[in-house]
Amino acid sequence: MNNDDDIVYGLHAVQALVDGSPQRIQTLWLLKGRNDQRLQSIRSVAEKSRITVRTVAREKLDGMVEGNHQGVIASVVNVTEVYDEDYLKSRLPKMKESGVIPFILVLDGVTDPHNLGACLRSAEAAGVQFVIVPKDNSASLTPTVVKVACGAAEVLPLVRVTNLSRTLEWLQSQGVWLVGAAGEAEQDHYQMNLTGPLAIVMGAEGKGLRRLTRERCDSLIRIPMMGEVSSLNVSVASGICLFEALRQRSA
Repeated sequence: MNNDDDIVYGLHAVQALVDGSPQRIQTLWLLKGRNDQRLQSIRSVAEKSRITVRTVAREKLDGMVEGNHQGVIASVVNVTEVYDEDYLKSRLPKMKESGVIPFILVLDGVTDPHNLGACLRSAEAAGVQFVIVPKDNSASLTPTVVKVACGAAEVLPLVRVTNLSRTLEWLQSQGVWLVGAAGEAEQDHYQMNLTGPLAIVMGAEGKGLRRLTRERCDSLIRIPMMGEVSSLNVSVASGICLFEALRQRSA
């Protein structure tokens, strides 16, 4: 394996990578003797994409990563992509046509790379399909972001848009409900209906949502706070809201 390669592992992450960006994969490592349908599905798509597939013993996979690899590891060229409005506007309608319910995270001015990486990681784990950020006043997809994201940056599209307010308006025209997180909101996050086409909108560290972004949202929610701390880190708050939405959507 080359030093320029990254590792992506686990069924969900590798499946998303094989389906969405097979050109990034250098080698696919599969557990010898495991022949269940999901692993065979990954193998089939990989072979059609002419990806090198190696079947190895569990000891080999265990030595490649520290986490739970679930019998599948991909070595990936250290390349990450940032997408634009055109990608979003082409992909979202196709998803809806195929019956996929949109689930989106919007970050309004998150500038800390560690926070952006953590948000990407939580969003990917919760099943989000896109993370949208403004081009200005937002962290870029740096190596630090990629590292903190722990594989999410390779499989979850980060969409950078020129005008966030205009993009939010377009999402509304597509039937996506915009729910912003704000401390002054009257409704708690677990009281809000977070099923259906949804974009959760989070504000910047310390400043929260900008005025225009807040006004564009269809609803506002708050996370109830019982202690002396007045606010949460944006990546923590994003995780709380995303997984409450996941709980509702899975019920």
